[in-house]
Amino acid sequence: MAHLFLVKDIAFQAGLSTATVDRVLNGRPGVRRQTEMRVKAAIAELEKQQAGAMGSGRMLAIDIVMETPQRFSDAVRAAFEAEMATFLPGVFRCRFHFAEVMKPAELVQLLDRIRLRGTHGIVLKAPDVADVAAAVARADAAGIPVVTLVTDLPNSARIAYAGADNRAAGETAAYLIGESLGAGGGKVLVTLSSGWFRGEEEREIGFRRVIRARYPDIGITEISEGHGTDAATGTLAAAALAADPAINAVYSIGGGNRAVLAVFDMAKRPVRVFVAHDLDADNRALLAARRIGFVLHHDLRTDARSAFRAIMSRATALPRAVTPSLSSVEIVTPYNMPAAD
Repeated sequence: MAHLFLVKDIAFQAGLSTATVDRVLNGRPGVRRQTEMRVKAAIAELEKQQAGAMGSGRMLAIDIVMETPQRFSDAVRAAFEAEMATFLPGVFRCRFHFAEVMKPAELVQLLDRIRLRGTHGIVLKAPDVADVAAAVARADAAGIPVVTLVTDLPNSARIAYAGADNRAAGETAAYLIGESLGAGGGKVLVTLSSGWFRGEEEREIGFRRVIRARYPDIGITEISEGHGTDAATGTLAAAALAADPAINAVYSIGGGNRAVLAVFDMAKRPVRVFVAHDLDADNRALLAARRIGFVLHHDLRTDARSAFRAIMSRATALPRAVTPSLSSVEIVTPYNMPAAD
């Protein structure tokens, strides 16, 4: 397997031991096909990073760590790679570490490995739990700035948050659903990927506050811990619909929207209004097909730019740290959907 990289770099990118990578590279027996594919993917990723770094001046290598469904991680990767080009020649090199589901202990282990390996900064989407906050504190003590993305860790040592005002987004969703359902009321299925993400909690708080204050005839049923994956979210949604025939609207905070719609279709139940988050590939298709009514969107490239600037301010020892402003929340319909990047 031809490559130009150190075994330790390939191992770090693949999340494998150097011994395992060495066995794969030298074609030794006893290696699973899945492991071989991880090594190949790691080499391809390193080649892509190297190509993006050609012709650079000072290079800042940062690590982007996210627990999130692939449809959203794909959108984040595209935003960061597009925004990197505006900092050329070669200011940033991004190493991506994505997983759809990651236990807190696994996430902490990854953060500690990045700290020990060395990095100019970490961009992090993670649950707001004590062990993760402790890992962020260890990174900060080692001189590594951490910027939270989309969902915050406000009680940690992170230097900045890059993302939208999640509470305002939830309030906006409540307004859209409340006005759509009208005096007839109904019941909203609120889907979270996990209750441990501060950003999702803030959206839910904002949503419940406005529904309670302005639309008291509308009820709420919540499902959580589907991690935004279709299989788990669909199972939770099916159980909720079976238990409550009044559910006729959806506020999707955590994703899995195709699966949620499929459950309504199988039950032959109408969805009066469906509000989702983020213009990923799935939501673009669903919006264009009129399967969902509104997408609350914020520009991920703006978030990437904010994260880059915050890390750069620490790396270049600017006298005053850069504090990112919150991304604006846009209401996107089938008629004003922006073109894909």
